[in-house]
Amino acid sequence: MSNLFETIESTIINQDKHIVFPEGQDERILEAAGKLGAAGILTPVLLGNKTNIKHKAEEIGVDVSASKIVDPAEFPEFELMVETFVERRKGKATAEEARELLQNENYFGTMLVYMNQADGLVSGAAHATAKTVRPALQIIKTKEGIKKTSGVFIMVRGEEKYVFADCAINIAPDSQDLAEIAVESGETAKLFDVDPRVAMLSFSTKGSAKSDETNKVVEAVKLAKEKNPDLVIDGEFQFDAAFVPSVAKKKAPDSVLEGKANVFIFPSLEAGNIGYKIAQRLGGFQAVGPILQGLNQPVNDLSRGCNADDVYHLALITAAQS
Repeated sequence: MSNLFETIESTIINQDKHIVFPEGQDERILEAAGKLGAAGILTPVLLGNKTNIKHKAEEIGVDVSASKIVDPAEFPEFELMVETFVERRKGKATAEEARELLQNENYFGTMLVYMNQADGLVSGAAHATAKTVRPALQIIKTKEGIKKTSGVFIMVRGEEKYVFADCAINIAPDSQDLAEIAVESGETAKLFDVDPRVAMLSFSTKGSAKSDETNKVVEAVKLAKEKNPDLVIDGEFQFDAAFVPSVAKKKAPDSVLEGKANVFIFPSLEAGNIGYKIAQRLGGFQAVGPILQGLNQPVNDLSRGCNADDVYHLALITAAQS
């Protein structure tokens, strides 16, 4: 586990990355910010009242002197931010509505990223996923050619690294969505030195069962190959046929994956969410994420059950994405 993050640290340590934390008074955020700042890895940007943040940090024994504290109520370029927000929303928000929305730390922090005053944002320790994702979709938006953002977890155990998607955003992805998620997840894998071998998961392996659900996955494989012909991908697969070589020989002997998949695309959000939590709680994997992919600039979402180490690691990943 440490090797993965040590590599990321060594990559970003001299790049002067600034990562925004809208939940600037949360103890877990402060603890992670103190550690990041002390190590000189990146500059945490804590949002909130300066006095309250410093008092909270002192109360829990954390030094945030290396962090930048920004109070939205005292931000000197607030009116410029309002104008920029109105322009970005293209008639969907008035200046008055923008001023009100930008009192919200997630909207304010996302605008800092959009205005290139920060390199990325990490939120969600005290907010639901939608509170992080909505401003990102409205302001930063998805990359050209990408219809939807999706959420992946990097599953880490010792030297093992796997990518699970989508475990956070899309409840019932169709074939086009799954294909897009597969291609983007392959690109995300490369950020973590994983040579992507993508398995599209189902309850069936290569036609062992037939249903609308399995047909959706089969079609997704075809579409993903059209999007990226160089991507090593196959499906539909039950998990064991994608992951265990001996099972693959019996169930899918002609597959390019040969039971050696390392990127797993789940057919629905319920499957993905259940799958990563089983691996985390029963398999002893660390689940890093969810990492939001497909956006023009990095915004990532924490679980409300996160700890300070989770915050620290997701901040490193966000900096690496930028």
